[in-house]
Amino acid sequence: MLKKNKKKESIVERNSSNRNVIGKGTKITGDLISEGDFRIDGEFEGTLNTKGRVIIGKGGFINGTVQCTNADVEGKFAGEFNVSDTLTAKTTAYITGNVNVGQLSTEPGASFNATCNMRGAIKELGKEKDAKKGKQASA
Repeated sequence: MLKKNKKKESIVERNSSNRNVIGKGTKITGDLISEGDFRIDGEFEGTLNTKGRVIIGKGGFINGTVQCTNADVEGKFAGEFNVSDTLTAKTTAYITGNVNVGQLSTEPGASFNATCNMRGAIKELGKEKDAKKGKQASA
């Protein structure tokens, strides 16, 4: 029975260390590197590199460069945003700068004033053109 409790505690400790939070009223300047998720409710200026998800809360602000897998933005972002999978801009989001994404989702009301490059779109367009050429050749 003691072994089960120890296993549960170690799982909880590992999961809790995977989420990093910059709370409201906190300002951090510098470079952050992590394997886990980040939630920003305060201010961050610099470079953030994570394999996890970045969440910018309604009162959160990032000014700098972000490299992540997924991102949800409710607050403000200015700079270079590199999201390998999906960037979701919520209704209260304000995003400016350069954005490179796999997929982009914006809710009505979101402010998206950025140069955007969607990585997967080029491959899909190439496949569509090839499919059309194949249909024309067989007709």
